[in-house]
Amino acid sequence: MAKQSNLVLIGMPGSGKSTVGVLLAKHAAMGFVDTDLLIQASEGRSLQDIVDRDGHDALRRIEERVLLSAHYENHVIATGGSAVYSAAAMAHLKHHGRVVFLDVSLATVEQRIGDFSLRGISKRADQSIAELFRERYALYQTYADVVVPGDDLTHDQVCADILRKLNPGASPV
Repeated sequence: MAKQSNLVLIGMPGSGKSTVGVLLAKHAAMGFVDTDLLIQASEGRSLQDIVDRDGHDALRRIEERVLLSAHYENHVIATGGSAVYSAAAMAHLKHHGRVVFLDVSLATVEQRIGDFSLRGISKRADQSIAELFRERYALYQTYADVVVPGDDLTHDQVCADILRKLNPGASPV
């Protein structure tokens, strides 16, 4: 059981990974870790500062290093939106947990995020959010063990849907 004791949340910024992750950890009696916070703690600066000073590729390299060094059991792990760019990191996370893709539309991402320039998003300077969304969407689908739609749902509803899909027949949240 310990081999795959984690629940790993993937998805676009604004999909609810951190918020749903905390709720999920509470309901499932698990620990919680947000890998964006691990990155910031390891570097001593914000994601936005890393992107601004060193570029999006540097953030992805740091993210891969942090993810590969993450060894948790019985945790909900909220990853950064760009975690799926590292095949090695995703293999590591999948080895130790089930991967849940929080699937929201581009319109929902844009509504929830607002000003993308303040989020520390790992994207090329010439890349639009729509292009980034299309590029990542295929990767999220590739790595997902479970896909949970999140448009027009509350975070509590998404959490309940995840628990239902992971434990069919169990009592609802």
